[in-house]
Amino acid sequence: MLFRLTALGATILAATTSLALAHGDVAPQPVNTDALPDLADPEEWMTENPYRGMGDEVYQKAIEIGSSGYTQNCARCHGLEVISGGLAPDLRFLEAEEYGDEWFVERFRHGYTQNGTTKMPAFGELLGQKAAWAIRTYIETRPDDAMVTELTPELMALKGQLEGEAPDIPAISAQLGDIAGQIETLSGAPVADSVARKAQMSLASHPENTHRAVEILTVGLSAAH
Repeated sequence: MLFRLTALGATILAATTSLALAHGDVAPQPVNTDALPDLADPEEWMTENPYRGMGDEVYQKAIEIGSSGYTQNCARCHGLEVISGGLAPDLRFLEAEEYGDEWFVERFRHGYTQNGTTKMPAFGELLGQKAAWAIRTYIETRPDDAMVTELTPELMALKGQLEGEAPDIPAISAQLGDIAGQIETLSGAPVADSVARKAQMSLASHPENTHRAVEILTVGLSAAH
Protein backbone atom coordinates (compact mmCIF):
# COMPACT_ATOMS: atom_id res chain seq x y z
CA MET A 1 0.00 0.00 0.00
CA LEU A 2 1.35 3.42 -0.98
CA PHE A 3 2.00 5.64 2.01
CA ARG A 4 0.39 9.04 1.45
CA LEU A 5 2.47 11.78 3.00
CA THR A 6 -0.16 13.94 4.70
CA ALA A 7 0.56 16.67 7.22
CA LEU A 8 0.49 13.94 9.87
CA GLY A 9 2.97 11.91 7.82
CA ALA A 10 5.29 14.89 7.57
CA THR A 11 5.09 15.33 11.34
CA ILE A 12 6.02 11.68 11.84
CA LEU A 13 8.94 12.00 9.45
CA ALA A 14 10.13 15.15 11.18
CA ALA A 15 10.04 13.38 14.52
CA THR A 16 11.83 10.36 13.12
CA THR A 17 14.53 12.55 11.65
CA SER A 18 15.51 13.57 15.16
CA LEU A 19 16.85 10.04 15.59
CA ALA A 20 19.20 10.32 12.62
CA LEU A 21 22.90 10.04 13.26
CA ALA A 22 24.76 13.34 13.19
CA HIS A 23 27.02 13.73 10.19
CA GLY A 24 29.79 15.13 12.33
CA ASP A 25 32.75 16.32 10.29
CA VAL A 26 31.89 14.33 7.15
CA ALA A 27 32.15 16.81 4.28
CA PRO A 28 29.51 16.74 1.53
CA GLN A 29 30.89 15.31 -1.70
CA PRO A 30 30.39 17.24 -4.95
CA VAL A 31 28.02 15.82 -7.57
CA ASN A 32 28.82 16.26 -11.27
CA THR A 33 25.55 17.28 -12.93
CA ASP A 34 26.98 18.51 -16.25
CA ALA A 35 25.07 15.83 -18.18
CA LEU A 36 21.71 17.14 -16.95
CA PRO A 37 19.82 20.01 -18.62
CA ASP A 38 20.25 23.38 -16.95
CA LEU A 39 17.26 24.69 -15.03
CA ALA A 40 15.51 27.84 -16.21
CA ASP A 41 16.54 29.77 -13.10
CA PRO A 42 19.21 27.94 -11.08
CA GLU A 43 18.98 30.55 -8.32
CA GLU A 44 15.23 30.12 -7.81
CA TRP A 45 14.62 26.81 -6.06
CA MET A 46 11.75 24.83 -7.53
CA THR A 47 9.16 23.00 -5.47
CA GLU A 48 8.66 20.05 -7.82
CA ASN A 49 11.15 17.69 -9.44
CA PRO A 50 11.81 19.14 -12.92
CA TYR A 51 13.43 15.97 -14.26
CA ARG A 52 10.21 14.01 -13.81
CA GLY A 53 8.74 15.70 -16.88
CA MET A 54 11.74 15.98 -19.21
CA GLY A 55 11.49 12.60 -20.92
CA ASP A 56 12.91 9.14 -20.35
CA GLU A 57 16.49 9.96 -21.34
CA VAL A 58 16.82 12.86 -18.91
CA TYR A 59 15.02 10.93 -16.17
CA GLN A 60 17.42 7.99 -16.56
CA LYS A 61 20.44 10.28 -16.49
CA ALA A 62 19.08 11.92 -13.32
CA ILE A 63 18.73 8.47 -11.74
CA GLU A 64 22.35 7.62 -12.56
CA ILE A 65 23.74 10.91 -11.27
CA GLY A 66 21.45 10.86 -8.27
CA SER A 67 22.59 7.34 -7.40
CA SER A 68 26.19 8.51 -7.09
CA GLY A 69 25.21 11.66 -5.20
CA TYR A 70 23.01 9.74 -2.78
CA THR A 71 25.60 7.04 -2.10
CA GLN A 72 28.30 9.59 -1.32
CA ASN A 73 26.21 12.01 0.74
CA CYS A 74 23.07 10.33 2.07
CA ALA A 75 23.48 6.57 2.43
CA ARG A 76 25.40 6.85 5.71
CA CYS A 77 22.23 7.85 7.52
CA HIS A 78 19.37 6.95 5.18
CA GLY A 79 20.69 3.52 4.15
CA LEU A 80 21.99 1.89 1.00
CA GLU A 81 19.38 1.84 -1.77
CA VAL A 82 17.43 4.27 0.47
CA ILE A 83 16.35 1.41 2.73
CA SER A 84 16.48 2.96 6.18
CA GLY A 85 17.69 0.98 9.14
CA GLY A 86 15.26 2.86 11.37
CA LEU A 87 17.46 5.73 12.53
CA ALA A 88 16.37 8.08 9.75
CA PRO A 89 13.21 8.44 7.67
CA ASP A 90 12.67 5.92 4.89
CA LEU A 91 12.68 8.39 2.03
CA ARG A 92 11.27 5.84 -0.41
CA PHE A 93 7.81 6.71 0.91
CA LEU A 94 8.00 10.40 0.03
CA GLU A 95 5.31 10.99 -2.58
CA ALA A 96 6.63 11.60 -6.09
CA GLU A 97 4.67 14.80 -6.47
CA GLU A 98 4.89 18.37 -5.27
CA TYR A 99 4.07 17.73 -1.60
CA GLY A 100 6.84 15.15 -1.19
CA ASP A 101 9.21 17.26 -3.28
CA GLU A 102 8.68 20.30 -1.07
CA TRP A 103 9.50 18.32 2.07
CA PHE A 104 12.61 16.85 0.46
CA VAL A 105 14.02 20.08 -0.94
CA GLU A 106 13.40 21.96 2.29
CA ARG A 107 15.50 19.45 4.23
CA PHE A 108 18.12 19.25 1.47
CA ARG A 109 18.58 23.01 1.37
CA HIS A 110 18.49 23.84 5.05
CA GLY A 111 19.29 20.60 6.87
CA TYR A 112 17.94 19.74 10.29
CA THR A 113 19.18 20.68 13.74
CA GLN A 114 17.87 19.58 17.13
CA ASN A 115 19.00 20.96 20.47
CA GLY A 116 22.06 22.46 18.85
CA THR A 117 23.10 19.17 17.21
CA THR A 118 23.18 18.87 13.44
CA LYS A 119 21.25 15.76 12.51
CA MET A 120 21.42 16.58 8.81
CA PRO A 121 23.69 19.21 7.25
CA ALA A 122 22.45 21.80 4.77
CA PHE A 123 23.39 20.64 1.28
CA GLY A 124 21.72 23.37 -0.76
CA GLU A 125 24.54 25.86 -1.21
CA LEU A 126 27.21 23.16 -1.33
CA LEU A 127 25.71 20.81 -3.93
CA GLY A 128 23.19 22.97 -5.74
CA GLN A 129 19.71 22.52 -7.11
CA LYS A 130 20.53 20.17 -10.00
CA ALA A 131 22.19 17.72 -7.61
CA ALA A 132 19.22 17.98 -5.27
CA TRP A 133 16.74 16.97 -7.95
CA ALA A 134 18.99 14.24 -9.30
CA ILE A 135 19.18 12.70 -5.82
CA ARG A 136 15.44 13.15 -5.47
CA THR A 137 14.91 11.29 -8.76
CA TYR A 138 17.06 8.40 -7.57
CA ILE A 139 15.16 8.24 -4.28
CA GLU A 140 11.69 8.29 -5.83
CA THR A 141 12.51 5.48 -8.29
CA ARG A 142 13.58 2.95 -5.66
CA PRO A 143 11.59 -0.25 -6.20
CA ASP A 144 9.34 -1.89 -3.66
CA ASP A 145 11.79 -4.41 -2.20
CA ALA A 146 8.96 -6.78 -1.22
CA MET A 147 7.91 -7.03 -4.86
CA VAL A 148 11.50 -7.66 -5.95
CA THR A 149 11.75 -10.46 -3.39
CA GLU A 150 8.51 -11.98 -4.68
CA LEU A 151 9.82 -11.98 -8.25
CA THR A 152 13.34 -13.15 -7.38
CA PRO A 153 12.76 -16.81 -8.44
CA GLU A 154 11.79 -15.66 -11.94
CA LEU A 155 14.78 -13.35 -12.13
CA MET A 156 17.11 -16.10 -10.94
CA ALA A 157 15.75 -18.39 -13.65
CA LEU A 158 16.47 -15.75 -16.31
CA LYS A 159 19.94 -15.27 -14.86
CA GLY A 160 20.50 -19.00 -15.28
CA GLN A 161 19.40 -18.81 -18.91
CA LEU A 162 21.85 -15.98 -19.55
CA GLU A 163 24.65 -18.07 -18.06
CA GLY A 164 23.79 -21.03 -20.29
CA GLU A 165 24.87 -21.75 -23.85
CA ALA A 166 23.31 -19.72 -26.68
CA PRO A 167 20.76 -17.80 -24.56
CA ASP A 168 17.74 -16.37 -26.41
CA ILE A 169 18.52 -12.70 -25.75
CA PRO A 170 15.34 -11.18 -27.28
CA ALA A 171 13.12 -13.55 -25.31
CA ILE A 172 15.03 -13.02 -22.05
CA SER A 173 15.00 -9.25 -22.55
CA ALA A 174 11.24 -9.32 -23.13
CA GLN A 175 10.70 -11.35 -19.97
CA LEU A 176 12.87 -8.96 -17.98
CA GLY A 177 10.73 -6.11 -19.32
CA ASP A 178 7.54 -7.88 -18.26
CA ILE A 179 8.93 -8.38 -14.75
CA ALA A 180 10.16 -4.79 -14.57
CA GLY A 181 6.65 -3.63 -15.45
CA GLN A 182 5.24 -5.49 -12.45
CA ILE A 183 7.54 -3.80 -9.94
CA GLU A 184 6.24 -0.57 -8.45
CA THR A 185 7.79 2.20 -6.40
CA LEU A 186 6.78 3.12 -2.87
CA SER A 187 6.62 6.79 -3.86
CA GLY A 188 4.14 6.46 -6.68
CA ALA A 189 6.78 7.43 -9.27
CA PRO A 190 6.03 5.97 -12.72
CA VAL A 191 9.40 4.23 -13.05
CA ALA A 192 10.85 1.67 -10.65
CA ASP A 193 14.61 1.48 -11.21
CA SER A 194 14.66 -2.21 -10.35
CA VAL A 195 17.29 -4.84 -11.03
CA ALA A 196 15.03 -6.25 -13.75
CA ARG A 197 14.89 -2.89 -15.50
CA LYS A 198 18.65 -2.41 -15.22
CA ALA A 199 19.36 -5.87 -16.66
CA GLN A 200 16.94 -5.32 -19.52
CA MET A 201 18.49 -1.95 -20.35
CA SER A 202 21.93 -3.54 -20.32
CA LEU A 203 20.84 -6.23 -22.79
CA ALA A 204 19.20 -3.61 -24.99
CA SER A 205 22.41 -1.58 -25.12
CA HIS A 206 24.89 -4.48 -25.17
CA PRO A 207 23.09 -7.67 -26.31
CA GLU A 208 26.42 -9.35 -26.91
CA ASN A 209 27.57 -8.76 -23.33
CA THR A 210 25.46 -11.19 -21.33
CA HIS A 211 28.05 -11.19 -18.53
CA ARG A 212 27.17 -7.59 -17.77
CA ALA A 213 23.47 -8.41 -17.36
CA VAL A 214 24.35 -11.45 -15.25
CA GLU A 215 26.47 -9.29 -12.97
CA ILE A 216 23.65 -6.75 -12.60
CA LEU A 217 21.23 -9.53 -11.60
CA THR A 218 23.75 -11.17 -9.28
CA VAL A 219 24.63 -7.98 -7.42
CA GLY A 220 21.10 -6.59 -7.44
CA LEU A 221 19.43 -9.73 -6.15
CA SER A 222 22.11 -10.19 -3.49
CA ALA A 223 21.57 -6.63 -2.29
CA ALA A 224 17.81 -7.18 -2.19
CA HIS A 225 18.33 -9.96 0.33
